[in-house]
Amino acid sequence: MVNVRIEGDTVVFDVQGLHQLWAFKGRLDIPRAHVRGARHDPDAVRGWKGWRAPGTHVPGLITAGTFHVDGDRIFWDVRDASNTVVVDLDHHDYSQLVIEVEDPEAVVAMLNNAAD
Repeated sequence: MVNVRIEGDTVVFDVQGLHQLWAFKGRLDIPRAHVRGARHDPDAVRGWKGWRAPGTHVPGLITAGTFHVDGDRIFWDVRDASNTVVVDLDHHDYSQLVIEVEDPEAVVAMLNNAAD
């Protein structure tokens, strides 16, 4: 699970607990200007995630870490698909974040307001 907050001009994505180990990352700091938008998308977890490097993928249990698809880097941390939020980014090492959050609607609203 990931906690999301805004600190000034930065959106902070804190990876929680053992997810840090599985995702090989504990925190992402992304400039607000790089966030294009976000959406609650439980179906995002279906299908091929890409080449994992580094990361963890146990089908039906967890997808976490950095995955490469068609030249894009995507950060994943999802265990419960129903709480999946997809964050689209511009001008960043990652083109997308696919993360599990506690309250998807609140996070989507916060990120879309920050992107405006």
